[in-house]
Amino acid sequence: MRDVASVAAMERHFDAAFRAEFADLLVWRRDVRRFRTDAVPEEVLDCLFRLADLASSVGNCQPTRFVRVDDARRRAEVRVNFENANRDALGAYRDEQAELYAKLKLAGLKEAPLHLAVFCDEGTGQGFGLGARTMPETRRYSAVCALHTFWLAARAYGLGVGWVSILDPAEIAATLNTPPAWSFVGYLCVGWPEEEHRTPELERLGWGTRTPHPVLRR
Repeated sequence: MRDVASVAAMERHFDAAFRAEFADLLVWRRDVRRFRTDAVPEEVLDCLFRLADLASSVGNCQPTRFVRVDDARRRAEVRVNFENANRDALGAYRDEQAELYAKLKLAGLKEAPLHLAVFCDEGTGQGFGLGARTMPETRRYSAVCALHTFWLAARAYGLGVGWVSILDPAEIAATLNTPPAWSFVGYLCVGWPEEEHRTPELERLGWGTRTPHPVLRR
């Protein structure tokens, strides 16, 4: 049996300095739309994928599937998808809000050196359905956890990530020729930020401000 000292030596102590650094990482995690075109080193990308593997997943099913979109034709189709969806979204706003929406840069699809589509494999056999039988949507939540872990890790390496959600999911699946059991979660633009900001761009431009999440007690 291991002695107490040996067990204590294996424990990781997260001190106040670490907690402050972690809080700073969260502050500096921004949804980036303005990228430099410099390539992302392959060794950095490999590390980010390994870190994303550490994200929580229901029943340890690890349903996240990353699709790296390198093909120019497919990227062009994604941009057309975005432009069509963005045009439709603009039609839902009126007056000053529509005018402001039209001015927003909502994706870095042209500039970002790296495109990643994130999917959830709804039919994965890993985990044997543990925890997902009553709430199968937790598989998708697990994929979002992996996406966010990748995002934070990218920020720690100085990279920026932009989550593009103004897209038609069915068209994305067709463009990328993914299996029918995979559900689309999000499309990420990844690269070196053109500029750094602690405050979200939508807040800086007057679209809206962050508010605390409600916390109820029962």
